[in-house]
Amino acid sequence: MAKIILSIALILLSCCSIFIGVLDLTPKDLFQLTDEKTQILLLSRIPRLISLIIAGVSMSICGLIMQQLTRNKFVSPTTAGTMDSARLGILVSMLVFTSASPIEKMIVAFIFALAGTFIFMKILDRIKFKDTIFIPLVGLMFGSIIGSITTFFAYRYDLIQNIGSWLHGDFSLIMKGRYELLYITIPFVILAYVFANKFTVAGMGEDFSKNLGLHYRKIVNVGLVIVALITTSVVLTVGVIPFLGLIIPNIVSIYRGDHLRKSLPETALLGAVFVLLCDIIGRIIIFPYEISVSVIVGVIGSVIFVYLLMRRRAYA
Repeated sequence: MAKIILSIALILLSCCSIFIGVLDLTPKDLFQLTDEKTQILLLSRIPRLISLIIAGVSMSICGLIMQQLTRNKFVSPTTAGTMDSARLGILVSMLVFTSASPIEKMIVAFIFALAGTFIFMKILDRIKFKDTIFIPLVGLMFGSIIGSITTFFAYRYDLIQNIGSWLHGDFSLIMKGRYELLYITIPFVILAYVFANKFTVAGMGEDFSKNLGLHYRKIVNVGLVIVALITTSVVLTVGVIPFLGLIIPNIVSIYRGDHLRKSLPETALLGAVFVLLCDIIGRIIIFPYEISVSVIVGVIGSVIFVYLLMRRRAYA
């Protein structure tokens, strides 16, 4: 039932997203398109809609995988230093490979994002006091250190404004030819579904996984590669979207449970619906101007995050 409701919401919000903008488009215009409206639709509105859906789906699934592998509901690419590491990689590609193509920048950023995520996992292995709240705090501190290093070198080489464009998630500049990098995430989202049962078993711990004949480290590494590559692609294309990978899996787990294969489709749908809704709010709240989606997601996401913290405390 939840899948049907979310699917209907996704279709309705997708239609709204296409028709909202400075240039008015109505359903009737789809059958009587002028050259100007055709260009707006094909070059801007549809690419923006596709990128919103892909970003919402992929980042929500990244959060779900990380929470499963770390056995902590408050770990996500935002709270594990993955996004900050990707931004550092982007800065390095801008400094060292000045004429690099988007794919080459993505490769460099992916290496940094993967390395940062592995370092966080190693820190996690060495922490004895694995409290639910303590682990993401360590991740936030780790991410802040990497962010400080990024800011220092960006300031030193006068790239503050350039690197700042990857600080806030914004879909206003998405056009045909500037979002196709997101398509790389689609096969990895499918791969996440293929490995879903193995991620679920790996989330029960190393000893339990080995007893069932599962190669624990190999599965964890596969999960981290998926998370790092998807995160890099999203950050490089649209910027950082905070809280998304943290709150969406938590909301789904409240009514669906922790079985990854069962909750993955609804996590993907809810992530897409949530990002679409936040983007539409940002586009109409001060129309014809626009608030970036990261601000709307940050405000709504922080409220939901506090609620989840209070709820967990109440049931602790």
